Amino acid sequence: MGLVKRCNTWWMSFMYQGQQVRRSTGTTNKRLAEAILGQVRVQIIEGRFFVKPEAQHRTLTELMDRYTSEHAARRANHRRELTSVKNLKDFFGNPTLDQITPKRIVDYKNQRYTDGVKPATMNRELATLKKAFNLARREWEWCTDNPVCRVSMEKENNTRDRWLTVEEEQRLLPAAASWLRELMVFAIYTGMRMGEILALTWGGVDLFRRTVTVFRSKNGERRTIPVNTTVLDLLKGKHAARLETIDLVFHSESQTALDGSNIRRALTTALDLAKIQNLHFHDLRHTFATRMVQAGIDLYKVQRLLGHKSPIMTQRYAHHYPESLREGVDALEAGRSFSTNLAHAQVRVCEASLSC
Repeated sequence: MGLVKRCNTWWMSFMYQGQQVRRSTGTTNKRLAEAILGQVRVQIIEGRFFVKPEAQHRTLTELMDRYTSEHAARRANHRRELTSVKNLKDFFGNPTLDQITPKRIVDYKNQRYTDGVKPATMNRELATLKKAFNLARREWEWCTDNPVCRVSMEKENNTRDRWLTVEEEQRLLPAAASWLRELMVFAIYTGMRMGEILALTWGGVDLFRRTVTVFRSKNGERRTIPVNTTVLDLLKGKHAARLETIDLVFHSESQTALDGSNIRRALTTALDLAKIQNLHFHDLRHTFATRMVQAGIDLYKVQRLLGHKSPIMTQRYAHHYPESLREGVDALEAGRSFSTNLAHAQVRVCEASLSC
């Protein structure tokens, strides 16, 4: 039976009825922690101590606040995580962790469907809750169960295959504000995600080697992308005009980070002016991949440039280059031609032998 310091807070650790008990004293003062531990010893001797699971007094607010500060802040999709946390808090309120059951989570899913939320968004929110519970169970020892694991995720429809045609690009770029035009050109010619572009710093740009580096991609891996002359000229222009006070490559006029919602609003305005429908900023990434495949670049290279972990994710673009399959069907014809020529040759040999 003793005290252990964890993150500046003193925790009690002892065995009770054959069970390991770890409980926070809630204080950073060692003397006060020793006094609390003394009270627990007295309660055990007098038979007044009862093990109350952490999940019965830890709340959802505590869980999500700690998750946000210790985990979400380090993720590339930090803003989306904050939105998920807010939506979860708005629905569940502040119950203790043991009150968040699979049934309650299903109620949450039903409510989000009523709100008109798409399955992909719902899955991202459930993934946030699931990750928070995993941390609470495995690392923080706040609970022994993850209720989200017993709830099925929703089936997503990721078959969207929209890309920008050259003709549409010629109409869209002049209709966009200059700052948005730079972002779109960069996305079309690098295939980078919006979050990756907005997080790009000059430390990730190498004008000599003609590369840009994504230090925190969606899948957590580092990725270096070679750039063509169009992107290189864009970067050189921005580098010449850069201010030393901000390291972001793309930023607002007030030298602050650009916001995704502002980008989407500006893009909507440009699309209306260019009379183009049903185009999202992420479709510019699809445009990059589609044009690469249409130019005959093999899928492995496209996969590496996009940063896909699995080739299955890149296969969606294969139909844009049917010429790569042509040699397969041509082989059938070549084989048939060979068989026919061989048969004719055999007939001629037979005819020659008979005439002799």
